[in-house]
Amino acid sequence: MTIFDRMLEAQEFLGKNREHAQSPEEKELFLLAIDALWFVWRNGQSYEFERYRSDECKSPPWVIASFNTRDDAEVWIRERPQSPDLALLLIADEYHVVLSSRDGERRALVPDLAIAIHIEEMTRNGLPPAVATFNTRDEAEAWWGAQAEHPAQAVIQIGSERYLAAFYANIQHRALFPFSAVERLHAIRRRGEQKEAGE
Repeated sequence: MTIFDRMLEAQEFLGKNREHAQSPEEKELFLLAIDALWFVWRNGQSYEFERYRSDECKSPPWVIASFNTRDDAEVWIRERPQSPDLALLLIADEYHVVLSSRDGERRALVPDLAIAIHIEEMTRNGLPPAVATFNTRDEAEAWWGAQAEHPAQAVIQIGSERYLAAFYANIQHRALFPFSAVERLHAIRRRGEQKEAGE
């Protein structure tokens, strides 16, 4: 069954259930989901949506672009007729979210903890085993770049630290993320809890 068949099937399912919705608000939610599928279809993004769905469970959070510098990212955003609001992108292999006003006049790039949350989820039941071990980051990057077929993600070890090797097929980009990113996430949560306790 093609992605187009699946999307039509989902729309029919949503349409039938919309008829039995208990309230106008529920009907509107069903209509929103139906329209979202039409939006994907009519904007020629069905195959991209299919790839997104196949990668979603076994890969880091989806990004739409990658840049070496913040300046490069800001130029790219300014040059787009419509800013990709709430989309994730990488700057020097660090996650950022694009925020923009409805009129597109104000745009901002804000660091995001999506990769730390992803790694935290991966390690919830303990550290996953490393598929390869390296002494240096250069060795790891050479190995990751030489893979004939890139899995969406693989766990490797560099020295004494685990890393997530990620491949973003939609933008043909490879990145390495240290598992220690989770420590920063925990520190931010602790500060939030302390602030709440102090109020």
